Amino acid sequence: MKGRVHSTESFGSVDGPGIRFIIFLQGCKMRCMYCHNPDTWNMEAGEEMSAAEILDKAERFRSYWGEKGGITVSGGEPLLQIDFLIELFQEAKKRGINTCLDTAGQPYRGDGEFGEKFRALMGLTDTVLFDLKHATAEGHKELTGFDNGNIQECVEAIGKSGVKIWIRHVLVPGKTDSEEHLRALRAKIDRIENVERVEVLPYHTMAKYKYEKLGIPYRLGELEPPTKESVEKAKEILGAR
Repeated sequence: MKGRVHSTESFGSVDGPGIRFIIFLQGCKMRCMYCHNPDTWNMEAGEEMSAAEILDKAERFRSYWGEKGGITVSGGEPLLQIDFLIELFQEAKKRGINTCLDTAGQPYRGDGEFGEKFRALMGLTDTVLFDLKHATAEGHKELTGFDNGNIQECVEAIGKSGVKIWIRHVLVPGKTDSEEHLRALRAKIDRIENVERVEVLPYHTMAKYKYEKLGIPYRLGELEPPTKESVEKAKEILGAR
C-alpha cells in the first residue's frame, strides 16, 4: 500500500513529545480560514510512498529522537488515509518507533467500518495532537466549512481509548478569542479523558503567500495576530501551558 505524502520534516520539536520526524499527508476536506497548509488540500497531489520507504527515511534521524521522540503524522487530514495510517503505524511499532497522530477529527465515524479501523489505529498510537477549532457547531462551520458534532465524539473516543491527548486551539481574533467561546471550549475539554496538555496557538499570517501562489482567496484579509495579553488570557481560561 502507498500513501500520498505532501512532504516530510526531519527535526520537529513542537509536534509531539521529544524530537519528531514529521510526515505531512496529502488531502483535507475542511477549508479552515487560517489554514497554513492549503497546498495539502488536493487529495490527488503529493508523492506516493510506502510505509517502509517513509520509515527508512525517518530512521536516518533516529539518533536525534532520544527516549521520547519518534514520528508524527500530520496533514492535511491524515485520517482521510486511515488504511495507510494503520499500515504505517503497524510497521513503526515493529521497528520500536513511537507514534503520534496530528488530526482535527473531521472524517471520524464511530460505527461501521471506519469505527473499526479507527479503534485499530488507536491501538497503534502513543499520542494524539487534536486540533479543537471551535466550541459551537455554527462557529465551527463558519471557520472550516463543517460542523463539529462528530469531532467532539472523536476526541472523546480517543480519550476513552487510553491514548494520551494534546489539545491544540488556534486563537483567531474575532473568531475564537472571546471569553464566552473560550469558557465553552474549556467545558468541552474538561469532558475529555487523558488530556496531557493544552496548547494555544496564536493565529499568524505566514502562509498568505501560499494562497497568492495557488490563486486561493485569503478570507481573513489583513487580520492581525492576537495580542500577547489575549494569548495569555486564553491560556489561563483553557488551562494551557
